[in-house]
Amino acid sequence: MSSRALSEIFRLERTRNYLQPGDVSAGVRLWKDYVHRPERRLWHDYEWGDVHWHCCADPLEARALLDTVMQAMSPRSARELREIISRFDAVWNQPSAPYEADGG
Repeated sequence: MSSRALSEIFRLERTRNYLQPGDVSAGVRLWKDYVHRPERRLWHDYEWGDVHWHCCADPLEARALLDTVMQAMSPRSARELREIISRFDAVWNQPSAPYEADGG
């Protein structure tokens, strides 16, 4: 990201009551790690939830926070962050492979 976008994120993290310093980078990292998890684990989280999210942060809440941050940013800086997040969203939105009839 450009220094302009990074300084804008830094400013937002200091001035918005819903952000703490480092929240945006932590949110990006959490979302990236989450979307790259194995499909079976993602399904388990969807069906039963992750009991560890209370201590280790909820990736879906992190993604929602990133949307809020992008809305608060200037269009130019938001576009830069959106390009990064859209790569992870593309992984999240990939269709899963069909199950084979023989159970394999």
